[in-house]
Amino acid sequence: MRVKVKLFATFRKGRFRERDMELNEDCTVGWVIDHLRIPRKELGVVFLNGLAANADEVLKEGDTLSIFPMVGGG
Repeated sequence: MRVKVKLFATFRKGRFRERDMELNEDCTVGWVIDHLRIPRKELGVVFLNGLAANADEVLKEGDTLSIFPMVGGG
């Protein structure tokens, strides 16, 4: 199945901004995060089709997964 993955801010460095990925039918949000070697402790917000998602949600054909790092500041 094909899923659009969007990375934001520091997660783009050395990776990509947006990419269509061909994935297995039982693929989860967490699998994509691990496959991209994004440290889970650096995750901020993850959206699946515009709604907050957790790592064990199963992706479907045509989904859009957006991955944001934690935001720092003060």
